[in-house]
Amino acid sequence: MAALAAMDVFLETFLNWRIVQEAWPILWQGFQATLLLSALVVPLGLAGGVMIALLSTATTPWVRWPLRVWVDTFRALPPLVLLVFIFAGLPFIGLDVGAWGAVAIGFFLNTGAYYGEILRAGIESVPRGQIEAARSTGLTRGQAMAYIVLPQAVRNVLPDLISNTLEVVKLTSIASVVALPELLFQARQAQSVTYNATPIMAAAVAYFVLLWPVVRLLSRLENRQLAGRR
Repeated sequence: MAALAAMDVFLETFLNWRIVQEAWPILWQGFQATLLLSALVVPLGLAGGVMIALLSTATTPWVRWPLRVWVDTFRALPPLVLLVFIFAGLPFIGLDVGAWGAVAIGFFLNTGAYYGEILRAGIESVPRGQIEAARSTGLTRGQAMAYIVLPQAVRNVLPDLISNTLEVVKLTSIASVVALPELLFQARQAQSVTYNATPIMAAAVAYFVLLWPVVRLLSRLENRQLAGRR
């Protein structure tokens, strides 16, 4: 009897279908906001990463050393601290960018640094002779990077890029601290009204449904890459 009572309490607290139905409208809004947020921050991070990776190929120290400091700084700063600083700190000097602006800037700085390091490793994995061969055909250095080097670099580090993208999407949950109504924020709102943990469990299931296909794709790419090295 005690086991059955404990199971009933567990189901009532964490898997209450009635509460899921009641909270579904705002959970769905939060899920849509998470999709929109991911569609914003992933391209921003990739754009920042490409810029950093291309600048890292510069031969002049006055470009490379400041870039290294920039990358190390934003990789070392916790993204939550960076987000709160942009949202709550910058208004003190008259720069109020709002919740969406703070998230866009924070993710651009933080995830751009990580994407940049991944792409830099990919560029370095491409033999330098290919750039010279491309230049000998009349292509500029920029064209050689865009048409010859970057496609190969992306292919070489594709599993790492997908893995980082997976982490970026999961990291969007920290946007709840600036009251951006993404999935976790809406789930916490529902929890505060229902006094029940079921909305948080529903949010966890939604994240799983969203990201599990990406996890499987990543595993297949990693296994294929591993098999190609044998």
